Amino acid sequence: MQANVDAVVIGRNEGARLGKAIAALRADVRRVVYVDSASSDDSVAVARAAGADAVVVLCPPLSAARARNAGLRALADDPPAFVQLVDGDCVLVPGWIEAGRTALAGRGDLAAVFGRVREEAPEASVYNRMQDHEWHMVVRGGASFTGVFLGRFTPLLETGGFREDLIAGEEGEFCDRLRAGGWQVAPLDRDMATHDLNMHRLAPFWRRAVRAGHSFAQVASITPGAYRAERIRAWGWAAVLPVVAVAGALWVTPLAALAVAALYAASVARNAQRLHGEGFGPRHALGGALLLTLSKFANLQGMMTWAAWRLRGRGPQLIEYR
Repeated sequence: MQANVDAVVIGRNEGARLGKAIAALRADVRRVVYVDSASSDDSVAVARAAGADAVVVLCPPLSAARARNAGLRALADDPPAFVQLVDGDCVLVPGWIEAGRTALAGRGDLAAVFGRVREEAPEASVYNRMQDHEWHMVVRGGASFTGVFLGRFTPLLETGGFREDLIAGEEGEFCDRLRAGGWQVAPLDRDMATHDLNMHRLAPFWRRAVRAGHSFAQVASITPGAYRAERIRAWGWAAVLPVVAVAGALWVTPLAALAVAALYAASVARNAQRLHGEGFGPRHALGGALLLTLSKFANLQGMMTWAAWRLRGRGPQLIEYR
């Protein structure tokens, strides 16, 4: 057990996975705080049975950011040197906390470190395979942790924690503030955790992409320029090109629609080739390429949802995909 490391686990209706997440921590940390976001399943009972030292139950409004902050505050009475944050559908791999703690202890400018998350069953569906690839890109990019990372307790709390009004994208915004305060975050070249997406249908993928689009727009309203490339791609592929296709076909030539269709086909082919080159099998490479194109339409829906809520003066609403 690491006497200077505590853990915060957050979850909402993760009872089936939560026990494993907490059990994987018990031997390596001093305390585990579980924060539950108004679950309707047996998550709270599972957390207590798995050995959580404290359980905090939140009422709406809900967000992962608010849950993580509640966990950090619950540790503030006897603060640790380091804190491991874990989402309830993730299980840390043996040795990660020791490796992360050593990295943090060796560099005084590091506020947080993170490693590679892997899907438990990446080949079970194209959605799982795409998520596994996304985890890989997080570490390769190195600019921001996700909801699973090991950090120094004091700077996480003193920087203000996560913005609780963000329903997604809060990790990148937090990393930007940490860097503005003189801290750094860094990826480590090793496995950190496994994740159980367990997604097999288009509907939850679509809702997840809508949530991402919402975060693109909301975070950009706070930090101008944030997610600029993602927002441009969503507008271009999901709005501009369809308008060009329809308007061109109606007022110029029917070939305009065919030309736009050819652009979509070329994009899918190019992405499929890239994914295949990155280790995807042919079927998942093609399926993943199609999902990348579809996601732009869902992203645009999320961006427009944020704009509509903002226009009406409404706060952001939780967008769940499970």
